[in-house]
Amino acid sequence: MSGAPASGARDNDRVMDHAESSPLDASPLPTDHPLVTGRTTDAPLIRALHATRPATRPVWFMRQAGRSLPEYREVRGTVPMLDACLNPELAAELTLQPVRRHHTDAAILFSDIMVPIALAGVGVTIEAGIGPVVASPIRTAHDVVRLPHLDPEALTPVVAAVRLAVRELDTTPLIGFAGAPYTLASYLVEGGPSRDQLRTRAMMHADPVAWHELAAWTAAVSAAFLRAQILAGASAVQLFDSWVGGLSRADYRRFVQGHSAAVLGGVADLGVPRVHFGLGTVELLVDMAEAGADAMGVDHRIGLDEANERLGGRYPLQGNIDPALLFAGERALAEHAREVMAAGTQAPAHVVNLGHGVPPNTDPGVLTWLVDLVHAEPPAGG
Repeated sequence: MSGAPASGARDNDRVMDHAESSPLDASPLPTDHPLVTGRTTDAPLIRALHATRPATRPVWFMRQAGRSLPEYREVRGTVPMLDACLNPELAAELTLQPVRRHHTDAAILFSDIMVPIALAGVGVTIEAGIGPVVASPIRTAHDVVRLPHLDPEALTPVVAAVRLAVRELDTTPLIGFAGAPYTLASYLVEGGPSRDQLRTRAMMHADPVAWHELAAWTAAVSAAFLRAQILAGASAVQLFDSWVGGLSRADYRRFVQGHSAAVLGGVADLGVPRVHFGLGTVELLVDMAEAGADAMGVDHRIGLDEANERLGGRYPLQGNIDPALLFAGERALAEHAREVMAAGTQAPAHVVNLGHGVPPNTDPGVLTWLVDLVHAEPPAGG
């Protein structure tokens, strides 16, 4: 394992801060939580997210439990997405499959960012080839007022799935996740996926009060979703903001940042590391980090060395292998992956991941090969 990261005195201080006082010291986590019992405390992922460098680089993939796995297709069959997410035994099995096959350093719960929206009572389905479809889009102040309250008891199937997966994972951490307020709100306003979110952005400016009430509602739902996963055994969490890259910095800071901060702050007392990831967010990295992240996920549009410089060398970074390189052959993928890992040495620590999710037509053997490549690389400074 290497010594202090090569990013200056501030990084040395940050590493020492993590070593001398654990965020779990005053955490209200259950006594059987993997971070309390010590099962996942020294896992490479957790060490990296706490800004220390483990002997091997941790690696996992967004959307790693998905259609690229034949065992996934066999087990899930024709079960609708939301039904699969809310079947604890099935969700746990789909969570575990990629860890068994690829030997990744973390599992991520098989679920969907729209699960808590559906459990709150909003009419939403997830259509194959389309994504989330909202039966009655939220576009007026009256619509916002009528949004239902999420009963914590409705999250029981999610809690059960987490507990089943954590029991089987043993020393491998489970990552919980939730959608960020902007992305969830944009689905509600647009009625489904939208690359430009014209209605959403118009609502922000046309009726800021209604927008902030909607974003506060989605923030509360996401915070409850994250909190339930953590208390059930998740050792880290990630907040996904898939659509926020379409905003200007000014709009992000005015309309979004505070609501994302509310989600991340809503689980801060639990002491687990929180990763914040957005797609197409090169110009928003600093603002997203300031919302309260412990580590930053970085997509494939910027080098990790440049991202680290923008962030002042203060955050462990996650990413950011271009998913397209999964189809480019071993030589090109190996060269690119090593470049990413070299750039990651500039940050306080590095979790290897893709710059976005695993494409559904990926050869699973390529992912297994990539995990082996990452694990075989000498550690930074080694």
